[in-house]
Amino acid sequence: MKSLYRNLILAGTLLAFFGGMAQDSLKQKSNIQQYTPSKLIEKGQVDIKWFNNLYTQTKSTFSEGTEPRQTFFTSTFEFYTGVGNNKRVNLGLIARLRSNVISNRGALEVFSFDGEEGTARSGLTAIAPSIKFVPFASLSNFSIQSSIFIPLIDNESEDGALDTGFNRIRESVFLEQNGFVWQNRLFYDYTFPGDKWQLFSELTTEINFGKSAVQDSAGNTIEGSFANNSLNINPGIFLSYFPSSKFTVLVLAQHSQRLDLGNEFTQDFTALGGGAKYQLTDALNLEALYTNFVRGSNTGLGETFNIGLRAIF
Repeated sequence: MKSLYRNLILAGTLLAFFGGMAQDSLKQKSNIQQYTPSKLIEKGQVDIKWFNNLYTQTKSTFSEGTEPRQTFFTSTFEFYTGVGNNKRVNLGLIARLRSNVISNRGALEVFSFDGEEGTARSGLTAIAPSIKFVPFASLSNFSIQSSIFIPLIDNESEDGALDTGFNRIRESVFLEQNGFVWQNRLFYDYTFPGDKWQLFSELTTEINFGKSAVQDSAGNTIEGSFANNSLNINPGIFLSYFPSSKFTVLVLAQHSQRLDLGNEFTQDFTALGGGAKYQLTDALNLEALYTNFVRGSNTGLGETFNIGLRAIF
């Protein structure tokens, strides 16, 4: 009887121990599961993201056939910290660095940052104070990010080189929109029962304001921006599958629609793609994405290669 009693106690202790471990493992989620862009961090926490986008094209809707390659690299740094005690407000700052090359230079030459006259430009192009907030306390997976982008450049485009290999086309070297942008991003995510599938959606609106574009005789924008006095609307949807809590694969669809608010220029494109995220440490995760511009009007028809690091601590 004593032996049976001891065995029951031992079995009960083991069940309680391993049952507790199982519950803890169920409760604990990795950052890639828990902290989608919809979710805000707590007071005292810090959220740092470094995201790199390389867009390259040899086709556009402006002409038929192959064009001289153009490549645009954008590196974005985001910093947020939690304020308040209810995880409903985060304050932050965004900085954007760009390096662009044209005239059929290789896509990876954007990383030379050589500023070669007529074919390349680079530099810190914009900064933005930003706020993220949860408008409804009962809906923590819906949030809004509002940012004002301040341009740090003198002119949007400069004289490009004359490329004799493509019917003597002279291109302008574009760097960044020379205007203020009020950007609002609406985020929402839903995790399906079982924590294996997650649906994330976003709607971004950008109001571009400033001086209308002024061009010289060579077609360079010497003042203002082509995008000023327009509204850009960008919906996107992402479907993720989690083979494990630390790894996810995803597919995505994005659309962009620029509406004329007085600049007489409209534009749209649709991109499809996919990618993956991996939780490297408790604080740090890595993501990689690919997209292809499958259609559009008044736009390039290229592809993007993206890689980013995000740390939350």
